[in-house]
Amino acid sequence: MTTHGYRELFRQREFRALWTGNALGVAAGTVAGLSLGTLVYAQTGSPLLAATTMFGPSLVQLAGASTLMSAADTVRPRHALSAVSTAVALGLALQAALPLAPWTRLLVALAAAFVMSISSGVRWGLLAEVLPRGQYALARSSMNVSVGVTQVLGFAVGGLLLHVLTADQVLWVAAALAASAVPITWIGVRDRRPRRTGRIGLRETWSGNRLLLALPSTRPLMLALTVPNGLVAGCEALFVPYAGDAAAALFLAGATGMLVGDVLVGRVLDATQRRASARWLRWWLALPFLFFVLHPGTPMAALLAGCASLGYAATLAQQELLVQLTPSDLSGQVLGAESAARATCQGLGALVAGAVAEVIDVGYAVAVLAIVSLLVSGALTRPLTRATQPPPHVETSADPVRSRTWHWLRPSFTGGRDGPREQFS
Repeated sequence: MTTHGYRELFRQREFRALWTGNALGVAAGTVAGLSLGTLVYAQTGSPLLAATTMFGPSLVQLAGASTLMSAADTVRPRHALSAVSTAVALGLALQAALPLAPWTRLLVALAAAFVMSISSGVRWGLLAEVLPRGQYALARSSMNVSVGVTQVLGFAVGGLLLHVLTADQVLWVAAALAASAVPITWIGVRDRRPRRTGRIGLRETWSGNRLLLALPSTRPLMLALTVPNGLVAGCEALFVPYAGDAAAALFLAGATGMLVGDVLVGRVLDATQRRASARWLRWWLALPFLFFVLHPGTPMAALLAGCASLGYAATLAQQELLVQLTPSDLSGQVLGAESAARATCQGLGALVAGAVAEVIDVGYAVAVLAIVSLLVSGALTRPLTRATQPPPHVETSADPVRSRTWHWLRPSFTGGRDGPREQFS
């Protein structure tokens, strides 16, 4: 079944449960992050520790992808998602109920982020399993839209709640949001068997990760999905020092541009058009930030940020292709690793941007990171083209979906999802 509308997606029970559970988790994380940042700053007066408590958890997601991400394919998805939501709710309840020291709060937040990084692999792998292949990009588009809207509402509602409640009480609200995802997931998601058998642990995870990074098909896509986006996130991390009190306008414009791009590329374009648009959208993501070297005023800077954020929609086509080029029994691990690596690169991009802005003018720093992002995209053009074209010695069948082979995969990972190798340059 192929459809071009969000309505058809939401007619599917398992997708509704996954979408709602993800939205509730994002809402809980947003409200909790704002509350914890406020609470830690009140306790310590340290902007660095408060910022680390809010945004530091994104940096530990790669640790989850590097250690226990094999669980994304070797456990029952419904059990894993419900257990993670339960653990996150308990962690937030712990933060709300006990007068923890600032460093203890940070450690609890990092532990929760580590657990959540594993759930992302379970969720995205299950999404590829419950939906027809042609609907995956549309589903990720709807997920991205919900994340953007939920974050905006989460920050707005969380800010309002902090005016009428204490930070501890707002943390209870966040814990309730996380806990509400448990029954929704348990009831809405069918009890599916694991996609493959194997032990949950460091050795199994690294075995799969080495295989994925060794494949000429997935390695350039993983880099394209993480490094250029992380550098552009560094550009956005400098909005506050660039615009001061007017930085909210730049963040709002960026969020709007990202939502518009996701809707247009995921909802309006078909698979072939998405691939074609991604060829220039991945360049467009960084290009408008070059003009920050001219120090535009706030209205023009917001317009540039909004235009640039349209380029984030290139990830929809890249993720769609990544699903097709990944064996189905590794889909959870590779999609979880991609999500965790992208979040980590964004956190690292923000740190690099701050360090550069300590040395040179903020507007110049934004332009420098944009230039580096463009250089990385340029360096990946040829590898992406080679990765998505069938090897010359492989005979393509009449059915393009069966034109690839996974003969280089070791036996324990065979039997994966097939898909066409289309040019993606």
